[in-house]
Amino acid sequence: MRKPHRKLGLAEARIEHARLAAEIARNDERYYREDAPIISDAEYDALRRRYEALEKQFPELVTKQSLSKKVGAAPSEKFAKVRHKVPVLSLSNVFTDAEVEDFVARIRRFLGLAADAPLAMTAEPKIDGLSCSLRYEAGKLVQAATRGDGYEGEDVTANVKTIGEIPHVLKGNAPSVLEVRGEVYMRRADFAALNARQAEAGKPTFANPRNSAAGSLRQLDPSITAGRPLHFFAYAWGEISAMPADTQMGMVHAFKAYGFPVNPLTVLCHSAAELLRHYRDIESRRASLPYDIDGVVYKVDSLALQDRLGFVSRAPRWAAAHKFPAEQATTILRDIEIQVGRTGALTPVARLEPVTVGGVVVANATLHNEDEIARKDIRVGDWVRIQRAGDVIPQVLGPVLEKRPKEAKPYRFPTKCPVCGSAAIREIDPETGTADVVRRCTGGLVCPAQAVERLKHFVSRHAFDIEGLGEKQIEQFYRDGLIAKPADIFALAERDAKAARKLKDREGYGETSVRNLFAAIEARRRIPLNRFIYALGIRHVGETNARRLARHFGTFAALRATARAAKEGSEARAEIDNIEGLGEVVAEAVADFFAEKHNEDELDALLSYVTPLPMEEVASASPVAGKTIVFTGSLERMTRDEAKAQAERLGAKVAASVSSKTDLVVAGPGAGSKLAKAAELGIETIDEEQWLKLAGATD
Repeated sequence: MRKPHRKLGLAEARIEHARLAAEIARNDERYYREDAPIISDAEYDALRRRYEALEKQFPELVTKQSLSKKVGAAPSEKFAKVRHKVPVLSLSNVFTDAEVEDFVARIRRFLGLAADAPLAMTAEPKIDGLSCSLRYEAGKLVQAATRGDGYEGEDVTANVKTIGEIPHVLKGNAPSVLEVRGEVYMRRADFAALNARQAEAGKPTFANPRNSAAGSLRQLDPSITAGRPLHFFAYAWGEISAMPADTQMGMVHAFKAYGFPVNPLTVLCHSAAELLRHYRDIESRRASLPYDIDGVVYKVDSLALQDRLGFVSRAPRWAAAHKFPAEQATTILRDIEIQVGRTGALTPVARLEPVTVGGVVVANATLHNEDEIARKDIRVGDWVRIQRAGDVIPQVLGPVLEKRPKEAKPYRFPTKCPVCGSAAIREIDPETGTADVVRRCTGGLVCPAQAVERLKHFVSRHAFDIEGLGEKQIEQFYRDGLIAKPADIFALAERDAKAARKLKDREGYGETSVRNLFAAIEARRRIPLNRFIYALGIRHVGETNARRLARHFGTFAALRATARAAKEGSEARAEIDNIEGLGEVVAEAVADFFAEKHNEDELDALLSYVTPLPMEEVASASPVAGKTIVFTGSLERMTRDEAKAQAERLGAKVAASVSSKTDLVVAGPGAGSKLAKAAELGIETIDEEQWLKLAGATD
């Protein structure tokens, strides 16, 4: 155990002071420069308190370089969480002219528009900043929140109120409830001046304007944010009581009238060719703009068409971000490290001589899989080309052969798990006879790496998101035998109370940090169903499929009962397979997960501590809410994709085929076997006109 301060001599104090300084500086780097903290606020607070207590006890430790004199004082409390009334979703990306043309063509196909039918779209610079939502009630700013995971963000109201461009009171006749969304950013000149002041004062400098803006907005001390030159562009909205316009461009003009800054380079286009011309123009002016951008965003102008197009997965069908070409650099590949994931997948990671790519220092990059390493003949010691596009994980493009060292040898991918020593195999597809591109450890539960990675996934941002229980803590707690499975997390406080050595007495912990951790765990005993399903780590069930399962079944008990009965060829298996967007592979993975006794045992233990909340109905007032609908045949007033999107917006569940669980079949001309099946099962069948009336789309 660490000695109390009063028992330390000066020599020992110097050693601990230096160690703490290095650890704090490393975390400052992740928080301020990368906006990607690796420890909780409480842990950071404990480090700072210990550091400052040492300086108080031994004043001779205080120098001009002391961290206690630098920006980044320990936060005193956590950010409150804000649940977005309307989710903040991501944009799909396009990178080439052909992809832009295909994006426009897909919209036309979805809406059933002819090639020469008018289709207006806006094009605006994609600001490289931090997304922020501003909520106004009766014209007054009442709340500001970061994007977070799209459904839940952080309350940064006090910080946002220090940004001069953001109005506290709106001008004109604004809606009674208005949630404006936009980007907080820092201009290049302001960024350079800030870094000059930081350097002159002996404080840490920042990596780029985006990260400095993000770090500035997420300060728990608003006075620090107030001292940073932040700006804002408005371009979207969330909850709104009355629409002031019926077009995207009209909404932008309304924002400007209310007092928000909007980007003057936003224009209206009428074809893919016009979009591309504006993209080229913005790209040519990129270097001369006062702020960083990483592409151009295209949006369908008509809000009525946006509504018809709806969303797919986590992105709107009616918008896309056309990203600028990836930036590249060359560096030395120092090593290839094999990481073992929660499903046993062996993933090769390149350890690089650090190099700056697009303003970000890159030390690691993905190598994808063993076939890619072999195909590109990438060897340890090679000079390699690195590419980074926007927020995409850096990747190794290939070796620079003319610089290859003579001693470099072809890389041999391991056939045994580097963690547990079990065989690592590539599964063979029985239908095609081809090997899976991924090699997997066969160790299962005996492999510590898989157990640790499953736990990391369980507490990750889009799963349980437990404050203060990140990757570092999971690794430490697993190594020390405190947590071996998810249920152990929720029994941690109970076991700690009985333990001889308390958690508060461990390195880096104290009474406050432990109390905060237990409170964060307690707050997650009730969790949305989709997050719970995602947290289980079922193969092929990511965020989107977890939401599909949650929406279809409504409760975890219903999902579990069906999955338990989902043997191959059963009606239960067909029901999961039949959920729109899932299919046979996901249905098999879900059935396999619940067929494993150890998974069921872990679930029973977990459910004794945790309550998955039933999925909220999307539109409970709709006559089709909660019903399972199948569309078949040709529709004449809209495309089938549009009809499915409309049904989902109304709270219905769309299935791919007819079964005894189907409530309604909408049949157009040319309906065949599905219509016959509906008649056989006695399921109500209506035509397109009746559907439109039911959906409220006609008088």
